[in-house]
Amino acid sequence: MYTPEALVSITSPPPSSSSSSSSGLKESKLETTDCNLNSNIASPSLSPSVTRLWRPAAQRNLRNQFSKLLSYKQQWMSASSSGRSHATSLVNAYLSQRYMPAMDLGVISDMPDIRKRACYKLALQQGLNGRKLLSSYKDMVSVVSHMVNTCSSMRCFNKGPAGSPLVQFSSYSEDKNDSGDGAGIPIFTFWPIPYFENLGQELLQMFALELSLKRFLLVELLSLGCEEVSQQTDGLCWSNELYPGEFVDLTINNLYSKETCQPLPPRLKGLEFDDPSTVAVRSKQQPRQEILQVYLTAWLAEVNIDIYRVDEIFAMVGEEMHVSFS
Repeated sequence: MYTPEALVSITSPPPSSSSSSSSGLKESKLETTDCNLNSNIASPSLSPSVTRLWRPAAQRNLRNQFSKLLSYKQQWMSASSSGRSHATSLVNAYLSQRYMPAMDLGVISDMPDIRKRACYKLALQQGLNGRKLLSSYKDMVSVVSHMVNTCSSMRCFNKGPAGSPLVQFSSYSEDKNDSGDGAGIPIFTFWPIPYFENLGQELLQMFALELSLKRFLLVELLSLGCEEVSQQTDGLCWSNELYPGEFVDLTINNLYSKETCQPLPPRLKGLEFDDPSTVAVRSKQQPRQEILQVYLTAWLAEVNIDIYRVDEIFAMVGEEMHVSFS
């Protein structure tokens, strides 16, 4: 039966509500001959007429999704850079307070309560930069949430009743028998949809792992205070929610464990950290200047994000799609 080619549309998915995972993110391994490219469960083949309409829709969808991923990468870099600036200002304000009693103030040292007033203003600056740093972290959480939604929207499903003269496609499934991968056919030149999904998941994993590490650094930096305050309170700990709704966002990002009811511990790619929640009592001694410098360097380094691999992925995908992601 002939299917009108002009009557084609594609719709976007509804807002993401990804399920949580207590085991955390699993490292994906990309291989050009991976079994994902030829699933053991055969996808139902499409008729030639539907395939002729499905492939352009799938191509548009994949271009859109990787364009979004590129935009989210740029948003991440901006938020991370702002966070590094706020973290540096926070640490400088904290250290200035810490060393104020021994600081040589010159001719103004005899002014009444000058050190007390200076510490008060520095404390205000530290608090302000702490709030700005938290805002940057929230932006990064949002970026990863969008990446999760994008990486789960790369398939192209038939929409509407079978046999309808209007052929529509969607990024979410309405039929459990529709795998959305076009029976594994190449979408542009060589790659089927699962290969694009694997590349997207590789990007997502890097940014999600880095987000967890950023959270660890954030907790440490927001816990900085004067000696008197640190002796009266335990400050923040890993299991605290840093802003209203954070744990919901981390659940979407597969970075929250429902078994332990707290965020998954941070780790470097291929390595595990000691679980921050297993430390029963936070040390009352404030970190040395050298430790704080390590925190700032770790924030700047983005150790879980291989930027060369990120650029390589977008270059590979662009070459396959015959577009430029830059």
